[in-house]
Amino acid sequence: MNDLTALAAAYGVETSYTDWRRRPADVPPDTIRAVLTALGADVASPAAIRSELERLDHERRTRLLPPALVAYPGERLAVLPGADVRVEPPDGGEVPLAPSGAGSYRLPADTPLGECTVHASLGDRTASAPLLVAPPRAPDPGTRAWGFMAQLYSARSRGSWGLGDLADLRSLARWSAEDLGAGFVLVNPLHAGEPAAPIRPSPYLPMSRRYTSPLYLRPEDVPEYAAAGPDLRRRVDELAAPARARDHTAGALDRDAVWAAKGAALERLYTLPRSPGREAAYAAYRGREGEALTAFATWCALAEIHGADWRSWPSALRDPASAAVAAERDRLADRVGFHSWLQWLLDEQLASVQSAARAAGMPIGVIHDLAVGVDPGGADTWAYQRLFAQGITVGAPPDAFNQRGQGWGQPPWHPQRLAASGYAPYRAMLRHVLRHAGGLRLDHAMQVFRLWWVPDGAPASEGTYVAYPHEEMLGALLYEAHRADAVVVGEDLGTVEDYMREVFAERGVFGTSMAWFERDPGGGPLPPGKWRELCLATVGTHDMPPVEGYLNGDHIALRERLGLLTRPASEEYEELEEGLREWRELLTSLGLDPADMTTALHAFLARTPSRLIGVSLADAVGERRTQNQPGTTDEYPNWRVPLSDADGHPVLLDDLPSDRRVRATTEPVRRREP
Repeated sequence: MNDLTALAAAYGVETSYTDWRRRPADVPPDTIRAVLTALGADVASPAAIRSELERLDHERRTRLLPPALVAYPGERLAVLPGADVRVEPPDGGEVPLAPSGAGSYRLPADTPLGECTVHASLGDRTASAPLLVAPPRAPDPGTRAWGFMAQLYSARSRGSWGLGDLADLRSLARWSAEDLGAGFVLVNPLHAGEPAAPIRPSPYLPMSRRYTSPLYLRPEDVPEYAAAGPDLRRRVDELAAPARARDHTAGALDRDAVWAAKGAALERLYTLPRSPGREAAYAAYRGREGEALTAFATWCALAEIHGADWRSWPSALRDPASAAVAAERDRLADRVGFHSWLQWLLDEQLASVQSAARAAGMPIGVIHDLAVGVDPGGADTWAYQRLFAQGITVGAPPDAFNQRGQGWGQPPWHPQRLAASGYAPYRAMLRHVLRHAGGLRLDHAMQVFRLWWVPDGAPASEGTYVAYPHEEMLGALLYEAHRADAVVVGEDLGTVEDYMREVFAERGVFGTSMAWFERDPGGGPLPPGKWRELCLATVGTHDMPPVEGYLNGDHIALRERLGLLTRPASEEYEELEEGLREWRELLTSLGLDPADMTTALHAFLARTPSRLIGVSLADAVGERRTQNQPGTTDEYPNWRVPLSDADGHPVLLDDLPSDRRVRATTEPVRRREP
């Protein structure tokens, strides 16, 4: 092992990996150097690399405690060997720890969950660090359940303002629970985007993962609307009318037009007085959110003037702690207040959705989705600049459906600096998303173990994996899920090491099994009895066409047209046809009719032991178009496809109760015993 390889190992940077075909792949040396530089290591010369190795070795041998720890009751806590260690629980007192093997101590099984402090001493040296004691497993839903998976913005109703919103989500949850027995509804990330046009469509490239997009507000559900005078209500209704007219069209969704109307209505409602009770509730919300809300709202107010990329702002405004930012915050106090108020409304409407879902009989309710990262110029990176690695984007290595790899345009958390922060921003983000949730889907669940880092300017195929402290990241997730009593689902598709799935299963985190990807050792479709129990079973994902499109090879034709294939399209079609032939044979052997593949595939899912089954709303109505084609931006209308049927006619939520196809598709999973 040479010094560069040794330094990479010390920082958790992989120099080789196993690709999607299970073949070894080496990482280019230039990638390794660029990633180490982004992590703060000096690799300018052999001498600098040796010096960095010596520094890390000295730190490892002498540091009593890491900057922050996460551990589980009854399990081991890593501390420098020979130290005296004691834990201070959140309610006071002290718990001394006895050594349990070299360099580790075991927490008593009755250590209370929550935020503790660990103290260590060795000779004349002492150290203290925050310790989060997390539950050993995620909450269990307690039953088998099925639910719709919906891209909320595409699921419109006659009351929508051109995009599906939280009132629509409440209606979908209530109807699917009461009429169809659904146990949950899974939605796309609802994270905050740009505060003004142009608003990019991807829910997976947000400006903030902690806060929510006001595009999902229903203005008529704001209590001040009900109390408003007739003139103001009439003006709000006039703003809604042209937006609602677009709900009956199948053209690309227009977020800018929606926000122009909805934002204007909300600004009018913002000027209305609030009752004493409402004012007290708003004050309590602001007090709970504290500086994080102020920073986010300040970024929104500045972005309305200077654009949504803080890196192009005047230099004095790029530092959120600067005097110039403080002065602008005062000058723009009304806009800062407006954006804070919007988040309070979202908090109220999110609470209403989850409350309605549970009242309708859902044992889980809404499962929210957590994106992998954020926009490099957005609110989160502005507020927490040092916690993100610079000159790097997160992505994925080449795989069967994205053969050139993927770069997602998101800067990754800096693992060492995030640990030094005590994981505070990470935990706060999780807590916010889980506040009104029955579950959390972790997009690209490997993010708690490792991420594919791609240096700026390099192709996505020339990245490498960088490790994260997964016990700490996962422990923080389990603790916040425990606080919310929410199930955790990890999207563990693609290139995933076996040990990652084993850790998730040990910790009670559901995996994700998708019909098109589940294969037996011979490469054929995996029989239903062989599927995992602790998983969310689905036919497809939002990155693939619905069943109708898949059967027709729409994904191949699209990728061929866009130049995203790395082998002839004829080979892709041959492979697809062979795979579909195998599926039809398997379904027939199980007594299922492949003439209606959508219904047959969901009947297949119902025969698996999987605890959760997700039914895509697009599949249920016969939609053919995919929501997103990875590797593209404007070449395809990603995240702008409204829910439509097989003939391209728009389908509104109001139509679902009488839609015979919806009932036929869901009938097999509805019949499955709970």
